[in-house]
Amino acid sequence: MPNGPIQTRRKASFWAKLALLGVALALSPAQAQAAADADDANKEASRQARIAVNDPFENMNRRFFAFNTGMDHKVIRPTAELYRTGVPKPFRRSIRNFLNNFRTPIILANDLLQGEWKQAENTTTRFLVNSTVGVLGLFDIAAYNGYKFHDEDFGQTLAVWGVGEGPYFVLPLYGSAPPRDMTGIIMDRAFNPLTYLEDTDRTVASVTLTTFDLIDLRAENIENVDSIERTSLDYYATIRSIYRQNRKAEIANGREDPEELEDFDFDLDDFDLE
Repeated sequence: MPNGPIQTRRKASFWAKLALLGVALALSPAQAQAAADADDANKEASRQARIAVNDPFENMNRRFFAFNTGMDHKVIRPTAELYRTGVPKPFRRSIRNFLNNFRTPIILANDLLQGEWKQAENTTTRFLVNSTVGVLGLFDIAAYNGYKFHDEDFGQTLAVWGVGEGPYFVLPLYGSAPPRDMTGIIMDRAFNPLTYLEDTDRTVASVTLTTFDLIDLRAENIENVDSIERTSLDYYATIRSIYRQNRKAEIANGREDPEELEDFDFDLDDFDLE
């Protein structure tokens, strides 16, 4: 009969399922309880591991991370490659210089809030020199005279004030965003000149600058990110660790012992973050 083999497979599948059910029913109550306890123990061990790395929402974070990685592969990285191929490096450097100079009000405000007077002096000098001699920040003349760029944000300020990072979060289309750093991003809007533009102008300017910032940074780190993704046993955990190491270094402001910050005593070297 034409249906004979199909019927045979269905019968085999039926008897296999029945056999498994029989095994399950044959377990004694003690064995069933032991299996349930083992499953609960595994779940608790997984929960404790997430707590140990301060990542209680790891399952959700991994889904968002996978989405962001997909967007990077399909949109951001290809765009960064085109940008790096089509825009000569001197022009890309001038764009980065301009973006760094534009952040000066945010950087200076947080220098002062952290009590970093020398850093504030450095930031002010850089802005005055680069905005004039450096043609609105397109050329980093100050760096050639020993006034190196450094970045600050209110998330770092909160850390200096003793506020903990909070649980690790990953946001879609953004990335790593622990509560302290997300709060810092929101508060930095008060120091951002774009905040005080008209709605339409603010939106256009903000989207334009943010896009250039993202694409330029990604273009500078194509090989670095590719290498990390290729060699990592757990890409998500590696990026989480890199993010925290980088933030710790930024908060320390070059101090050899970042723990000094807890007393209010006012790397990822592979990455080009300037």
